[in-house]
Amino acid sequence: MNIATAYPSHPVLVTDDEEALVSGYRAALMRAGITHLLSHTDSREALQIIRETPLSLILLDLNMPFVSGEKLLEEAAAHQPGVPVIVVTGKDSIESVVQCMKLGVYDYLVKPVSAARIVTTVRNALQINELQREVRQLGEKLLDAELKNPDYFSEIITCDETLHSIFMYVETIAPTTNPVLLTGETGVGKELVAKAIHRASRRPGPFIAVNIAGLDDALFSDTLFGHTRGSFTGADASRAGLISQAANGTLFLDEIGDLPVISQVKLLRLLQEQEYTPLGQDRPVKTDARIIVATNADLAKLQEAGRFRPDLYYRLSTHRIHIPPLRKRPGDLPLLLEHFLTNAALRLHKKKPTAPGELVSLLSAYTFPGNVRELEAMVTDAVSRHTSRMLSLQSFKEYLNIHPTTQTTTPHPKHHPLETHPLFGHTLPAYAEIKRLLVEEALRRTRGNQTRAAELLQTSRQVISRYLPGQKNDHA
Repeated sequence: MNIATAYPSHPVLVTDDEEALVSGYRAALMRAGITHLLSHTDSREALQIIRETPLSLILLDLNMPFVSGEKLLEEAAAHQPGVPVIVVTGKDSIESVVQCMKLGVYDYLVKPVSAARIVTTVRNALQINELQREVRQLGEKLLDAELKNPDYFSEIITCDETLHSIFMYVETIAPTTNPVLLTGETGVGKELVAKAIHRASRRPGPFIAVNIAGLDDALFSDTLFGHTRGSFTGADASRAGLISQAANGTLFLDEIGDLPVISQVKLLRLLQEQEYTPLGQDRPVKTDARIIVATNADLAKLQEAGRFRPDLYYRLSTHRIHIPPLRKRPGDLPLLLEHFLTNAALRLHKKKPTAPGELVSLLSAYTFPGNVRELEAMVTDAVSRHTSRMLSLQSFKEYLNIHPTTQTTTPHPKHHPLETHPLFGHTLPAYAEIKRLLVEEALRRTRGNQTRAAELLQTSRQVISRYLPGQKNDHA
């Protein structure tokens, strides 16, 4: 067994004086991907392990020679606080159940117990324990407010507090095996966050990314799970799927909201059982790859429309991270601008230009529906055109005129067609008042950006400034 890739991180202790049962439990758990196991038929050896070895879970019988199950429970409570204990015993009595529950037993199973129930109970206990540990660690991180390994997030250029909180959360959940759901608008950097989760997990395997938008069920199955030779017409050779390539690593599925419903069933099985079946093969294959998915769609609305399975959504939502759009991270704009200027100059083999001081102000009035990716494209285009030391604003202005900002405003009440009141009321305002109202509206639409307001009204910034509060207007 490779301890570096074993699950869970600390071993599961299985102890029963019946060797056949221990072997059966062990085989069932191994098949289910619970591979980090210690098993003993001698309760004295189990006692020593409980006292000396950090454990993730304990599975024990009550009726054993040498050291009783009740004694092991007491020692577990003293030396393994917070570790779930599952009792599997032939003793079916209310008194025994009550006594075990007082000692903090997670579950009490009466023999005979099927292998499937053993696996389900152990898996659920491990997952609950993982979540409880994450909550404790997250609380500690919130008190520390410091990242332990900031290098994991070096690809994400930001000074935003919300993203910093996300980074701390990532450090907490990264070592677990649970799936992660990343949400956010197009271009916010969901794949960069997925890569950071992979780095923070310290998984030895690779990071494999695939965009599943537009994949039908057959192509999805072949891409992820692979096929055997002869499984369909044209399958001249076997092909390993991406889930196989992501062994010991992370598989990132982008645009999960576009996944066909029939394919969602297969993904759900992959998440629940940690196994898949390549096309043309009868026996399933186990996997230890971490699954991260991302979407810019509203999965709640897709569920209502019957286009996304609720059970898959709940399974994916064990860890959910929403990445805020660029327009809600104004402090990141100058940092990203400088970063993209440097990168674009290197790629285009040009000397890095100097950004004019008003560029950030100009861009701040734009809502960036394409977010960070859109900003990078704008900067790259501007650098490809520039010929002097100072970066020209022309390409940015042209782009913003073609893609005007879209602010969310309260719509004006619609006038009834037969309404007798004219647009300005019964009395027309003075011409100077109309100009002032136009300037105020332009400033509102550009969030106070005088340069953009002047462009909207096709006038100069000096004219705009005359109508600002506190300015004396001699041109009324």
